[in-house]
This record gives sequence, structure tokens and C-alpha cells, in this order.
Amino acid sequence: MKGVITAGGLGTRLRPLTYVTNKHLLPVYDKPMIYRPIETLVRAGIDEIMLIVGGPFAGDFIRVLKNGEAFGLKHLEYAYQEGEGGIADALRLARSFADNDNVTVILGDNCTNADISEAVREFRGGAMIFLKEIDDPERFGVATIEGGIVKRIVEKPQVPESNLAVTGVYIYDPTVFDKIDKIKPSPRGELEITDLNNQYLEEGQLRWSMLEGYWSDAGSFETLAEVNAYWARKERR
Repeated sequence: MKGVITAGGLGTRLRPLTYVTNKHLLPVYDKPMIYRPIETLVRAGIDEIMLIVGGPFAGDFIRVLKNGEAFGLKHLEYAYQEGEGGIADALRLARSFADNDNVTVILGDNCTNADISEAVREFRGGAMIFLKEIDDPERFGVATIEGGIVKRIVEKPQVPESNLAVTGVYIYDPTVFDKIDKIKPSPRGELEITDLNNQYLEEGQLRWSMLEGYWSDAGSFETLAEVNAYWARKERR
């Protein structure tokens, strides 16, 4: 199993903070934000990671993370995403890195204490999404579950059918890259991760699990403040 973290984009929702560095290098209490998803993958037993970066501050990651030895990684590789083509567009850059292996993907602004090691160990192909019950699911892809099966995923619906947000944590088999090649850009010009997940859904190859423990993205001022407060309480305890 390989790990992929997407950390591109310009972080426009966090300006003026992101005028000086990449969003994913902003602090979450006592560590840069990017440490949190790396630690999630390491807890799951993954020691080979590709970090997909972008924007004018991409070089800052190397100064912070170096070769990944501080995390116990066997291999840390970087790729550069041109523009803001979406999560699936970023993931396609990991094709040669994955080398026909399964990949666990986490978005660089996802901060969680969840242990996904069992899901990683037991993964046997297809795709797995991790869901979380939240109060504002309309900010994310929203899953509808019927009879224990994912029936549909709708990206950022105005009126969500459920409160089950699709978190930015996914596991994919090697067919993911061929599926990305089939995705058409959305109206906002991006290759949407929801379109990728829906391909697996149509093939009957999409499974799901609830993400246990704390989880939040840190992509807005409000959620960045929230995750800082959470990790401050956690570390002080």
C-alpha cells in the first residue's frame, strides 16, 4: 500500500495567511498542518508517500519535510500539480509512484486522529470511502446509504439527503488511474473526486466505513481555528 497526500492549490479562502506560504504549512497547534495527514498514513503502517504540491510555495515543503526520515518513512516523493485541476487531477500524477499497488489518499488539509490501519490491512480491491456525520455536509460530497450500500454521492448539494460527508480519506486499487482518464472536467474546470468515486459505485466496487474519532478539514478560518483548538487540548492532556 502506498500513500498519497494532495497539497496543491492556492489556499485563497485563507488569504492573507496564504500570501506567504502554502495553506498546508500553516500551523495546527505545534506542528505544520501537513504533519497531520502524514501521521495518519504512518499510523496505518504506510511508509512510502507521494506528496503532490502546487502553487508558488511548493519548494517550502522540502525545507519542512526533507526526506521524511523524521516520520519513519522509507520513501517520500514529491510531484508538482500545474494549476488547480482538482483532487483527481492531482492523484493522476501518482500513477508511476503507485506502480500498480493500492493507494491510500488523504487531502493535505484533513486533520484527524482516526486509526485507519485495519481498513488498510483488509483492503482487497475496488475503492473505499470514509464517512463522517457532520452538521454542514453541504460543504462536501454527501453519501446516501440504503441497506448498508452507498446508493449515490452528490457533490456539495444545496439540500443534502443525509448528514454523511465524504471525508478526504480514500483507498483505491490500481484501476483508479484508468478511471481518472475517463473523467470529464466539471463546470468549474476540475476533475472531481466524486466523479471518480461514482465510477466505482456504478461498477459495484465502492465500499464505505465510518471514520471514527476526530476529523475536520482546515480549509477555512473557522475550521482552521477549530482544529488548532482541538490539537491544543489534545496535546496538553
